Amino acid sequence: MKTMKPNNTALPLSRDSSKQSIFRFILSELKPKGKIFTPFNIISIPIILTGIVLIVIRFIYGIGSVTNLSQEVPWGLWIGFDVVTGVAFAGGAYVITFLVYILNREKYHSIVRVTVLNGFLAYVFYAGALLLDLGRPWNVVNPIIGNSFGTSSVLFLVAWHFLLYMIAELIEFSPAIAEWLGAKRARKILSGMTIAAVIFGITLSTLHQSGLGALYLMAKDKIHPLWYSEFIPVLFLVSSVFAGLSMVIFEGAISHKVFFKQISEKNQTSQKGIVLGLAKICAGAMFAYFFLQLLVFIHQKRWDLLDTPMGYWYLLEMLGFVLLPMILYVYSYKKSNINLAKVAAIITMLGIILNRLNVTVIGFRWDAAIRYFPTWMELAVTLTVIFTEIWIFRWIIKRMPVLSEPPSWAKENK
Repeated sequence: MKTMKPNNTALPLSRDSSKQSIFRFILSELKPKGKIFTPFNIISIPIILTGIVLIVIRFIYGIGSVTNLSQEVPWGLWIGFDVVTGVAFAGGAYVITFLVYILNREKYHSIVRVTVLNGFLAYVFYAGALLLDLGRPWNVVNPIIGNSFGTSSVLFLVAWHFLLYMIAELIEFSPAIAEWLGAKRARKILSGMTIAAVIFGITLSTLHQSGLGALYLMAKDKIHPLWYSEFIPVLFLVSSVFAGLSMVIFEGAISHKVFFKQISEKNQTSQKGIVLGLAKICAGAMFAYFFLQLLVFIHQKRWDLLDTPMGYWYLLEMLGFVLLPMILYVYSYKKSNINLAKVAAIITMLGIILNRLNVTVIGFRWDAAIRYFPTWMELAVTLTVIFTEIWIFRWIIKRMPVLSEPPSWAKENK
């Protein structure tokens, strides 16, 4: 009598059962992981709920129901901070991918995914914030199709750059999603598209970072002379380099504390070298930016404007939030002091916020009889956008191989 050998080979799942298993897996992943009553959750949840209510009110009763925007000042905090400043902070994605995939600086490879994820979410949320700022949100398609503006409009170019860059960043991050879902074939295909997406994304980034500055070239008579020049696009592009990398240093410092268990031992030991390397790049980019600003100032001969309240404000920005952190970055690199680099990163980020708001809000129509000030509701909605982005960022980090090592099968398929 023959004995039947057990068959250890699993039968292939049908397409329907495979879809059901993936669906059940995603549903199980939606469950919260970790503590619920954390300080961040306690602070952010009420603000997010308040923001959602305000957003509903905004779409029902119009933009004037929650903002102080008007025909004279159509762009306020939601553009100046959410979009213009937020996109500058997302610049770390194109710089890091350029270092790793183009210059082959492998020591930064461990932070590629988290940087790209941060950049992708920033673009999704901050570009999505445009819907809140539009008086008629359904007209958001106009810049994309060129309607009423024309294809030669800077806004047309920026809209397309945003749209295409979000797609490029999604492709760059998609291998992590495939690894999370265990989709081996899809992961192999998506990994093969990474280099093309990186090159395409870097090109788009240099265009739209400068393009955001180019939008303000048409506002020469509305922006204070100390912040207006024909070189705004170049200044926006250069400043996005150290703005993005400072955000990478800042976000990395927080991630190493909050997500310490997810980070591999190899990546933990390489943190110091990464931070110091980024500090060196930031110092170089800030020197170029400061030198360009100095050339513009001398060329425009605005010496008489320094001895004014706005002149003092300008000196504070340039000396306190550009020159000072640049020196701190240099010193931190020479002394191998990562804590000093983190301090420099925070000061730099504050300086970028100050600069972008000076161009878009504070220095915009500075001589008007009635000045624009954001309402508390505008501030609440802005915090809602930021906190919601952080919630999703945290959810992804805890579930996908972003800071942690990819699964063994993914390493074998490289």
